[in-house]
Parts: sequence; structure tokens; C-alpha cells
Amino acid sequence: MKATVYHEYGSPHVLELKEIDKPLVKDNEVLVRVQAASVNRLDWHLMRGSPCIARLQAGPRKPKDSVLGADVAGQVEAVGKHVTKFQPGDEVFGSLFGHGFGAFAEYVSVWDELLEPKPANLSFDQAAAVPVAALTALQGLRDHRRVEPGHKVLIIGAIGLTR
Repeated sequence: MKATVYHEYGSPHVLELKEIDKPLVKDNEVLVRVQAASVNRLDWHLMRGSPCIARLQAGPRKPKDSVLGADVAGQVEAVGKHVTKFQPGDEVFGSLFGHGFGAFAEYVSVWDELLEPKPANLSFDQAAAVPVAALTALQGLRDHRRVEPGHKVLIIGAIGLTR
């Protein structure tokens, strides 16, 4: 399968498209055929290895996981023997943040508990943009600014892509 990999920290020049082995599905994992993955500041920080505190999780001298990509949306290809929540063919989305990453590939094997069914009214592109970006926005509005029902919010600088 094809994946965007990196083996050292740096600018985007460290990324390369390579053929790698398709991941194996463990007992509590789901193999997802990636339909969409979002790129966000988390991926940028991990690629660069900065701030240096990011290397505590990513690896001190070089990345321990060679495929970036936290947010994913796709279709279940196979399930491990302990997975009951999903079946092959199900459409799912979720965040792999802190659990190996790997969404910038054709397939990723991920713990079933990190995924949710994709809402039917969302495209794969839209669903892949939800986990990190939407959670960050929610935390900022709800937890830091204490926005509550009835408050008015002006959002400046938001962007989205449509096809």
C-alpha cells in the first residue's frame, strides 16, 4: 500500500510517498481503508519535532511512527476477533492521536474504541476534519471562553474545502 512516510524531523522535504506493508489487524483492532485524512497543526508539529516536548511522545531523536495522520475517515475492511462494534463495510471516523497515527496511508489498523460510525449526512472529507479540529474548537469555546447557549460568537479565519 502507499503511504506518506518520514524518518527524520524537519520541513515537508522529509515526507515521501512510499510503498509499505499493509497493517495487520490485531484482536481489538479495525482495518480501515482510508477515504480521507485531515492535515492539521498536530501533524505539522510532529513532522517538525517541535516544540521539543512533542518528541516525548513522537520519539526523542527520530519519529517512532513513520506515518503521520491523526484524523481519519474510511470504510472498515476487516475486524479483529474481539471487535463487536463494527463490521466490514461500515463507514467510520476518528482520531488516532496518541495511538500510533497512520492516517496518511491507504489503510490503517486502529483500536475499535478510537472510532465512531460516520454520520450518514457527512462526507468522508467532512468526517475526517472533525476529530482534532472540532474538538480543539469545542474546548476553546466551551472550556476556555465559557460560551453557553444564547451567547453570540464571531469566528474569524475559519476555512473549509468543498469539492
